[in-house]
Amino acid sequence: MPENLTTILSSKTKQVTIQRGSRTVIIGERINPTGRKQMLAALQAGNFDQVRTDALAQVAAGAQVLDVNAGVPGADEAELLAKVMAMVMDVTDAPLCIDTADSDALARALSSYEGKALVNSVNGEAASLERTLPLVKEHGAAVIGLCMDEGGIPTTAEDRLRVAGKIIERAARLGIPTGDVVIDPLALTMGADSNAGRIALDTIALVVAEFGVNITMGVSNISFGMPERSHINSTYIAMAIHAGLTCPITNPLVSELQLAVLAADLAMGRDDYGMDWIKAYRERQKADQDHTTGAKS
Repeated sequence: MPENLTTILSSKTKQVTIQRGSRTVIIGERINPTGRKQMLAALQAGNFDQVRTDALAQVAAGAQVLDVNAGVPGADEAELLAKVMAMVMDVTDAPLCIDTADSDALARALSSYEGKALVNSVNGEAASLERTLPLVKEHGAAVIGLCMDEGGIPTTAEDRLRVAGKIIERAARLGIPTGDVVIDPLALTMGADSNAGRIALDTIALVVAEFGVNITMGVSNISFGMPERSHINSTYIAMAIHAGLTCPITNPLVSELQLAVLAADLAMGRDDYGMDWIKAYRERQKADQDHTTGAKS
């Protein structure tokens, strides 16, 4: 089995280490107008208050890296992404995951970023590899590799492993360290395919066994269209951490997900004497007491 590799991300003043033997690193997903009408409307109007609020709230809730997306239809994405990133970097020192499919926007974002960013993302299509990986190499970034290519998203874990291998090999050819390629096995909704969750978990296990790289995924995708999604997501994230997930992209403001990650890290022996679990428990107790006291007064 290969060595578990390390991915280091940084801002101007803070460094985050992602490694399978360490605690799970949460990448906060909320600075993204996709599916969020309020944020979309605010960004269209040039209002960045929601970006500021979400950045601060996610870090306070435990996110160590923040995904930043400015995909507003009809907008100059390069210009808007730069403004969104500036706002986030003004209020927090969390490293950024730059989330764009626009190569011009990505190039501008990487040029202005002080630190080592995570690029979201590249896939196994020739055009994507040729467009994105040289920028990743030029700016010394890390990159998320999606397990899909010209044939779409493979239906088996073995074929997704093949795509992961292609991305890792192509990155290595350009001089990008394997540890700087974070693989996303692609969690699809179980509402459309009852095997989707299992295939993603199997992909994680195969990729970790073959390459030892870090693993991310958009965890909430797994429950799309299902009722009581938070229960599904929190159970699935714990299972995925056991399989090898190290840096999920998720909403840290959902308490069930927070608890699932803490419990999974405790069960995996990554929380010495349960100190993180106990600290989080005491913080919840204090918040409940403060809320009760405030309500009575």
